Amino acid sequence: MTTAPNAISALVVMGVSGCGKSAVGAEIAKNSGGRLIEGDAFHPQANIEKMSAGHPLNDEDRAGWLTRLGEEVAKAVSNGEKPVLTCSALKRIYRDRLRAAVPGLGFVFLELTKELASERCAHRPGHFMPASLVDSQFATLEPPYGEDRTLVVDAAKSIETIGAEAANWWIASQTPSATALTGS
Repeated sequence: MTTAPNAISALVVMGVSGCGKSAVGAEIAKNSGGRLIEGDAFHPQANIEKMSAGHPLNDEDRAGWLTRLGEEVAKAVSNGEKPVLTCSALKRIYRDRLRAAVPGLGFVFLELTKELASERCAHRPGHFMPASLVDSQFATLEPPYGEDRTLVVDAAKSIETIGAEAANWWIASQTPSATALTGS
C-alpha cells in the first residue's frame, strides 16, 4: 500500500483547559478505530500538585511530560495503532517537540472563548485543573493557525459533530491524493 505524502500518522487533540479534549478525543478514536491516550494521565505528581494549588505550569514543568507523551505516541504508531492524544499543546515549541517524536503528527485545535472555557472548567468536579487557571492558559496559547496537518474547529459545536469531522479529516489524509492539510 502506498502512503499518502501528507498522511497523518497520529492525532493530538489540543487546546486550553475546558475545550473538550477528552470527550472529543474519545469520539475521534471511536469514529476512526483509534486509541485514546489521555495526556493528563502522564503528568508527574509535581505538575498535578502545582496545578491543583492554582499555579500554572511553565516550559520547564512541561518538558519531561511532553517528551513522555511523544514517546508514548511514537510507540503506539510503531505498534500499528492509530493513537489519539489529548494534550493542551499550547505553544508552537510544545507541538514541535511532539512532531519531532512522531513524524506525520496531526493536530485538532479546539478553539473556544475564554468565557466558555471558564464555564466548562467550573463544572468539572474532581479535575485537578481549576477554572482559575483558564486565564493563564489563554495567555500561553499560541494558536496553530496555518500549521501543517492542523484542523481548527469551533469547540462550541457538539462532540459528535467535531468527532466525525476530525475523524473524516484524518481518514482523508490517508488517501494518495491528499495534499497539504492545514484544515483551516
